[in-house]
Amino acid sequence: MLLQLLRGTPANQEKGFRILLDQYGRRLYWHIRRLVTYHEDANDVFQNTLVKIYRGIGQFEGKSSLFTWIYRIATNEAMTFLQQKARQLTDSTEQRNHQTYLEQLRADQWFDGDETQARLLEQISLLPDKQRIVFNLRYFEEMPYEEMSQLLDTSVGALKASFHHAVKKVEAALLQ
Repeated sequence: MLLQLLRGTPANQEKGFRILLDQYGRRLYWHIRRLVTYHEDANDVFQNTLVKIYRGIGQFEGKSSLFTWIYRIATNEAMTFLQQKARQLTDSTEQRNHQTYLEQLRADQWFDGDETQARLLEQISLLPDKQRIVFNLRYFEEMPYEEMSQLLDTSVGALKASFHHAVKKVEAALLQ
């Protein structure tokens, strides 16, 4: 039904897009936010993701669920953003950004967590990109490995290993 609306007349497309946003918008935003960290960045990536979804819905082949397809677009957009941002940073700037991570997170009006959550998010932000994505999808989204496998085009075994390594790194850092 949703897919038919999204591929229909302009009026139906608008209605379908509103349904899509109601159904997936919040989860999609928070998925992106966990990857790029800051609200302003997440909002930009979220907007880019929505544009790509809107423009690309005609090419959706149905080989995966609509949810998986949307999350793949969001993940790719977030990773592209992070890669572009990394190219712009020098080592000294990156070190300074890491040192002020907690201060920036606490100053973020959208962050309402406590000290423990802030430390958890800091440690997650330090994970390599793939481990951070897998950790976020499994821990926060509770996404099954099979669905992650479709989303990230990686074997279930590799995903389990990435999650295990990410958990161990985060645990070790939090226990210090």
